[in-house]
Amino acid sequence: MLDVRFSSALKVLLFLAVAAESGSPVLSSAQLAEGLDANPSLVRKLLVPLVRAGLVESVKGRAGGTRLARPAEDVTLAEVYRCAVGDKPLWACRPESEHVCLVTAHTTAYFAQLTEQAEQAVLGAFGDHTLADGLRDLRRLERNAVQES
Repeated sequence: MLDVRFSSALKVLLFLAVAAESGSPVLSSAQLAEGLDANPSLVRKLLVPLVRAGLVESVKGRAGGTRLARPAEDVTLAEVYRCAVGDKPLWACRPESEHVCLVTAHTTAYFAQLTEQAEQAVLGAFGDHTLADGLRDLRRLERNAVQES
């Protein structure tokens, strides 16, 4: 099963970025959950590392909820990825077996190197993109879809 924490966290932040642009920057976990087609408690769990990292902030009270803590231009996808995924590797190596040959003796170390290189490439690519870039890309996709229909 593929991990959807990054895509879910990114989608939450994109919802919050759109809300901020529209002048209603605070969204409840129920509103965010509706957009994700998920349970509000799952959304609250997704928000915890984002709050800790200073990407979003909670607003208390009757009209409370969550909002971006920084402008969308200042939030990179690499930050979102690190918050959502944490220390979990991009993928896992099969469990080690008895070291009886070249492959079984060194596959785990080799795979760890590959994973680190892939992770750095992902973070490098995501570091060049912000939430604001994501909103521009979504709007471009929307314009293209409208033109094609």
